[in-house]
Amino acid sequence: MSACATAFCPGHLSGYFRPVYGSDPGRCGSLGAGIVIREGVTTTVRPADAIDITVERRDPVTGAVLEVLTSAPPIEYLLVQMGVTVKVKTECTLPIGAGFGLSAAALLSTATAVNQLFSLFLSPFECGELAHEAEIVHKTGLGDVAACMGGGRDCRKDAGIGAEIDRNYDIPDTLCAVVFGPLPSPRVLGSPDAMERVIRAFPGRCPRDSGDFFRLARKFAIDSGLATTEVLHALTACDEAGIPATMTMLGNGVFACGKKAFKVLSSLGDTFVLHPAETGVRLVEARG
Repeated sequence: MSACATAFCPGHLSGYFRPVYGSDPGRCGSLGAGIVIREGVTTTVRPADAIDITVERRDPVTGAVLEVLTSAPPIEYLLVQMGVTVKVKTECTLPIGAGFGLSAAALLSTATAVNQLFSLFLSPFECGELAHEAEIVHKTGLGDVAACMGGGRDCRKDAGIGAEIDRNYDIPDTLCAVVFGPLPSPRVLGSPDAMERVIRAFPGRCPRDSGDFFRLARKFAIDSGLATTEVLHALTACDEAGIPATMTMLGNGVFACGKKAFKVLSSLGDTFVLHPAETGVRLVEARG
């Protein structure tokens, strides 16, 4: 039986954020609030002579492969920084590039698995630093890695992996999200005009409770100009049904909570049932 290590990292729904820039990736990232979700990324790594990366999205019910990618520059960057050559396989069930924090989850689970496989003796914080740097360098996210180090409804008060984070566990058992298509993070995060609007729209405080989170995030989605036509239509439908909802950041979609959420969102597009996570990244298995 060949040596391998497997780690899992939850995903993350970002409700609102404010970018923080600088020359040191460790101090860059974002402030903001979101929800860590159990639906994330499972990564298995094995020793290899060269870096080999496979990213698979599978049907959550049948397990059938829906999408395969064989290139992931952020993961390759991470592996180079860690000084290893491995065969990497990441698996998820949510759409890639749709605002579920899967890039961060893939990076953090990869770093955790590699650390175990090669006995690098890095702390969870150090694994997070490496994953965060890869995400910042490639503009695939800003604060998701820090959020996914733990669970709950998070509010990041500082930028970087060492940010002070308030975590609350007041989100209902299930959430729903509808996806209208990808919204590439690098395109948005690399746009000075878009980021200027984001900075102006940032609420400037943590939510008081889950209801306040949805109110602040919803206002941010509108004021920042990030909401697409499809998102605006979905938010209106949720308003009419009395459902707390907001836009996935950054993704062309909407997530909501409440008993009516699935019925309303499923009439608009591909809909996914999500669950709040109580914990963050973790090692699943290791074989030597």
